[in-house]
Amino acid sequence: MADTLTITDNRTGRRYEVPVAAGAIRALDLRQIRTAPDDPGLVSYDPGFQNTAACRSRITYVDGARGELLYRGYPIEQLAEHSTFLETAYLLLAGELPGADTLRAWTREIVHHEMLHVKVKTLMGGFHDDAHPMGIFLSTMGALATFYPDARDVFDEGSRRLQILRIVAKAPTIAACAYRHLRGLPYVDPDNTLSYTGNFLNMLFRMTEVKYQPHAVLERALDVLFILHADHEQNCSTSTMRAIGSAHADPYTALAGAAGALSGPLHGGANEAALRMLAEIGSPARVPAFLRRVKTGDVRLAGFGHRIYTVCDPRAAIIKRMADLVFAVTGTDPLLEVALELERLAGEDDYFVSRHLYPNVDFYSGLIYQAMGFPPEMFPVLFAVPRTVGWLAQWEEMLLDPEQRIARPRQVYTGAARRDYVPRDKRKQEA
Repeated sequence: MADTLTITDNRTGRRYEVPVAAGAIRALDLRQIRTAPDDPGLVSYDPGFQNTAACRSRITYVDGARGELLYRGYPIEQLAEHSTFLETAYLLLAGELPGADTLRAWTREIVHHEMLHVKVKTLMGGFHDDAHPMGIFLSTMGALATFYPDARDVFDEGSRRLQILRIVAKAPTIAACAYRHLRGLPYVDPDNTLSYTGNFLNMLFRMTEVKYQPHAVLERALDVLFILHADHEQNCSTSTMRAIGSAHADPYTALAGAAGALSGPLHGGANEAALRMLAEIGSPARVPAFLRRVKTGDVRLAGFGHRIYTVCDPRAAIIKRMADLVFAVTGTDPLLEVALELERLAGEDDYFVSRHLYPNVDFYSGLIYQAMGFPPEMFPVLFAVPRTVGWLAQWEEMLLDPEQRIARPRQVYTGAARRDYVPRDKRKQEA
């Protein structure tokens, strides 16, 4: 039997055979379903794109029913245990894990591009003292398009690769400068003798040391967090990156837009919301009362549930284990007991289980970041630094996909029908 979908339009009685490929039908095949010759054809209505595929991708696979996340086919659990962020970054961008020589060369190239132009630092210094770090990050990233005009040639392979190197290398430098700006501290230059995340910690926290040496546990914890946040399929910010990129905008401009999407509290700001929720609860004894308020709709349960996962987010379990290692170094955050009790009681309550409300990647990550010394304002920036890799991989895949067109969703118009202009003196006066 052919892989087709038979559609009967009860308005006209006509039947249509629509091809099915890879579990999908082409939306344009719906246009043939019309009630009259001047009918523009049927469209699907899908607010939030809950069941609409806008691309074919080979990068990241999420199986929400199984709680599975794969980067280029590799389970996130294996990458978090065995890989480094730069190795995972190469995997996402190039499609395969690098050999030892390739990884060394890739790392050298990243190190070569970590420095910022002095005028970029001057630009960042012009922000108000209390400017939000995410605003500084996305504004500076967008401004880099004016420093590297060659980035506009998006179909030149050499140019694309150069911009990818620049962005992956400079993202932590920009993020660290945004943090130092918030703290009123001088910027710290990169140290190319340290690892990617070790150097990031150096640029963030170095004070008067002759040589900053990051704590090995905290360095590895940040590396794992970066791996977990590197990509996550077609989420809000990734879709934004693809949409802007579909107009053939340069990657800096597209990435600034993606970072803007990430800054929202429903996306990259979710771990900050989860941390504030835990602080408002205050103690394990107050968790039952809080969950009762969640059930009545008085408050929202932050850090639980996910659009895709109907079982536990696989990243959450990894972060929870990493939290134990971090707290062994920094000391236990009192809010950890609140988090553990919240997870336990919600996991025993059918109200939350039946709604697939399990801890997601944001639930414990805020506690780790706070323990490491980051203020909540930095949380979305810490998300954005590793996600630049996923955004760039998705952006390049979109550019090279011959089926892609400039993003232009359809709409279902519900406004007024055609009507004629009414002179001002003839219009009905407002009360």
